[in-house]
Amino acid sequence: MKYRKFGKLGWNISEIGFGAWAIGGGWGPKDDKVSLEALNKAIDLGINFIDTAQGYGDGHSEELIGKILKEKNEEIFVATKVPPVKGFEWPPKNNADINKAFPAKYIIDELHKSLKRLQRDYVDIYQFHTWAAKFNMEDSWYEAMNKLKEEGKIRAIGVSVPDTKPDSVIGAIEKGRIDSVQLIYNIFEQYPEWNILPVCESHNIAVIVRVPFDEGALTGKYNLDTKFPDGDVRQHYFRGNNLKAVVKKVEEIKKYKNEKYKNISMADFALKFCLSNKIVNTVIPGIRNISQ
Repeated sequence: MKYRKFGKLGWNISEIGFGAWAIGGGWGPKDDKVSLEALNKAIDLGINFIDTAQGYGDGHSEELIGKILKEKNEEIFVATKVPPVKGFEWPPKNNADINKAFPAKYIIDELHKSLKRLQRDYVDIYQFHTWAAKFNMEDSWYEAMNKLKEEGKIRAIGVSVPDTKPDSVIGAIEKGRIDSVQLIYNIFEQYPEWNILPVCESHNIAVIVRVPFDEGALTGKYNLDTKFPDGDVRQHYFRGNNLKAVVKKVEEIKKYKNEKYKNISMADFALKFCLSNKIVNTVIPGIRNISQ
């Protein structure tokens, strides 16, 4: 495993992290025993960064991680996320009110719930699970987060930006209020290169890349006959003609990969693309079993 400095925080973080959404649920059938085996194997292989969220299985992902952490002596960095208040529109509109989405007391209370599930006294990164540009102009969220920092309950403040609005957090970066940004960046989705990634680089903000496989498509394992089980989020993502269009694009990428890098898998190729950008600090593919 290779490691990179995590922005201005200076932590040595594994280039590949553990994306823990799937072990919480929402990606078809799951088995907690298999999930725990995958977490153990990942740590044994040198992965020292785990990204989770309260919203992954209503806290179940955090609970599984907590079971593993209490058995490990290795230094493991854990990032979790606070979702907006239940019922709040997600992703938020540009003019959304952060005091309705993320009231200060709510931010603090939800962290305490996460810490209990994780069986920890602190979390390394506490991230907002969505964002809107208007939030940058408010102070209440930062005051709540800074209070948690001062109390030693969080070490860093992060934002997981909406899929199509990665630039929405630039205002908070320029004010020096956050330490990390989580965003979508992959072979299909390269637009972060235009603006947000250079801003992160200039301010030494750590970059966490999610969805490196475009919901699994860039592993090359899907075809026109692929079906997703009930309750699997990919049913929505690949609805209508989306699957057909994505499979066609992936086949074109496969041809290029086989000409230039025939000895590596499509999954490796997709990860190498993300990590070839030195602004990226870690990539968090979703993992739920040892084979992955």
